[in-house]
Amino acid sequence: MHQLKLRIPLLRSPSRRKGYTASKGMERSFARDVHKLTLPAGATFHGEAILALTKALLQAGVSYVGGYPGAPISHLMDVLADARDSVLEPLGVHFESSASEAGAAALLGASIHYPLRGAVTWKSIVGTNVASDALSNLASAGVTGGCLILVGEDYGAGASVIQERTHAFALKSSLPLIDPRYHMPKLVELTEQAFELSEASNLPVMMTLRIRAIHMTGSFVCKDNRAPAYSPKNPFPEAWRDYGKIVLPPSTYAHEREKVAQRLPAARRYIQENGLNEHFPGAGGKTGIIMQGGAYGVVLRGLRLLGAADVYGNTDFSLLVLNVIHPLVPEQIEGFLRGKEHVLIVEEGFPAFIEQEVRAIAQQAGIGCRIWGKDVLPAAGEYTADVVRGGLAEWLARTAPPKIASQARKKQDTLEKAAKDSRAALPVPMPPRPPGFCTGCPERPLFSALKLLQRERGPLHISMDIGCNTFATLPPFNLGSTVLGYGMSLASSGAVYHALDQPAIVVMGDGGFWHNGLLTGAANAHWNGHDAVLIIVENGYASATGQQHVPSTGSTPWGRPTRISIEATLRGMGIRWVRRVDAYDVERTLAVLREAIDHRGPQLRVVISDQECMLARQRRERKHRHHALASGQPTVIARFGVDPDVCTGDHSCIRLSGCPSLTVREATDPLKDGPTAYVDENCLACGLCGSVAHTERLCPSFYRAERIANPTIWQRARSRLLRR
Repeated sequence: MHQLKLRIPLLRSPSRRKGYTASKGMERSFARDVHKLTLPAGATFHGEAILALTKALLQAGVSYVGGYPGAPISHLMDVLADARDSVLEPLGVHFESSASEAGAAALLGASIHYPLRGAVTWKSIVGTNVASDALSNLASAGVTGGCLILVGEDYGAGASVIQERTHAFALKSSLPLIDPRYHMPKLVELTEQAFELSEASNLPVMMTLRIRAIHMTGSFVCKDNRAPAYSPKNPFPEAWRDYGKIVLPPSTYAHEREKVAQRLPAARRYIQENGLNEHFPGAGGKTGIIMQGGAYGVVLRGLRLLGAADVYGNTDFSLLVLNVIHPLVPEQIEGFLRGKEHVLIVEEGFPAFIEQEVRAIAQQAGIGCRIWGKDVLPAAGEYTADVVRGGLAEWLARTAPPKIASQARKKQDTLEKAAKDSRAALPVPMPPRPPGFCTGCPERPLFSALKLLQRERGPLHISMDIGCNTFATLPPFNLGSTVLGYGMSLASSGAVYHALDQPAIVVMGDGGFWHNGLLTGAANAHWNGHDAVLIIVENGYASATGQQHVPSTGSTPWGRPTRISIEATLRGMGIRWVRRVDAYDVERTLAVLREAIDHRGPQLRVVISDQECMLARQRRERKHRHHALASGQPTVIARFGVDPDVCTGDHSCIRLSGCPSLTVREATDPLKDGPTAYVDENCLACGLCGSVAHTERLCPSFYRAERIANPTIWQRARSRLLRR
């Protein structure tokens, strides 16, 4: 394979208008694994929990599924999209990608009158907040067919959202809430039993799944998939209606009484009769631990490290694992507490709902057991293995027999000393690794332009949104004053521009626009005459969750071509000031932003920054490039670089772009007193570094190098000419 190398001085980045054709190209594809969803009874499934959950839904006879992507649950939508044509439709299972969590929750309305089993998924707690209106009404009316809501419980140090739990919502709306033990057969079993629990209580059921549960691997013995009783192949003979299911008075008063008198008691009976919660009696001593199912792993890990359990999870302590954390079964709690002197409640997060309820049950039953909880464990925050081990060590030291207490204290001291010695062995503390934009991300040049604009105009109040654009609040950009919710950035600026006497500057992604920004933001601002500049980053996907498709992507998640234009939608609403810019053209973007800000008045101005998500684009182009190379076609591979002889070491290029592939290295020129800029091998040739350099007239040190594989005769001739 012949190759030519060309080195071209860079004046500005090449303009590349969006003309891509979106396909089934989410960040992670499960197309090769969906065959596992068809495994028959008796076969052994081995794989990731996200696939196992889907298999459990099919074994339970689910009729329809939907949801909205969001970590850590977004891959469930990817599995469903990959399985739609080959698995779901042949069974008669309906799947749709909902426009928001509210749309997903409303989808469950099919189960109010009809014996249809439905499942939806979203990210909590923010997704549950969005879905709350439909969920509250659904919980009031009650369901006939079983409903399951799979919630990605994003809580703790690795979380990307506000630190709240789903538990409070389940209490408010009287929804059974499952927090499963992280054991693959148990997870599948509880998923199937959730539908039966829902039908027994006539209540929708929620199941919270932390990131550890979503991505664990394991095995279970399969059952046959069950086709839904009713589907397009076997439709209902007629539509049903029951005014008692309408959420209007006096029905709503009856619904509230039913929750207390019928539905929750029925849920408690099912939980107890079918053993959804697990009791491990141990040696039957006078101490025990009550825990959420999701905390089982860290509790057993802590006990083992303290010498109170073996590697198989066997311990002398009596354990009550609450796979269903609401409603609690008083008889079950009473039975566990009786005869014990000390019981520890391991409940992650604040408030301590389980601990408070257990204390109330003990007091009402006249049980004198000492209940421990947040007095030895942290009141808030994620219960990691180290955190739980520390709480267990303190509890054991104060309640266990002397031999166990002494052993636990010694082992905890040894572990803490080892951790301290490990930290001391590092020459310097580990550097922080804050999240940031990917290499080549088309959102990065937009914020470079905004940073340059702020240098000209002074501090600007910029309302940010949920999504990749939130990373601009971090160095090196340090832009953005508020983040109020997905698609809420424009609405959150409504009163700011009055106080500051400057137009509201708002950034929103295309995912946020379709989720909440269209009505809550654009329609509201246009209707009220806001003096605002709305910048929409149209990169083609809900990128932060893994390139899931949005209405303007160009196709559905399963590949059906369809596209709704953001620009046409805005113009159809009567918004006239709309400009579209190439994201990588920093100079043009900066000029349009100046024009938008200076065009004062009670009207919304919209700037659409237009380039595809670079990860999705590279994934597609890499495949095409591989085929072209294999077939001998001419292929150009571009990289950018910095001439170390020209670079002055100013590093404004780095401060203005923050690109991970743009770094520094020691200067080879002894007359230079600092390192020079350097572009490493991760460069994707997006052109931002050169565009910023050109816009700011920084320096001419950037160049664009092209490697041409399988060159044509004309390319060879051009190369010889350029070399001369």
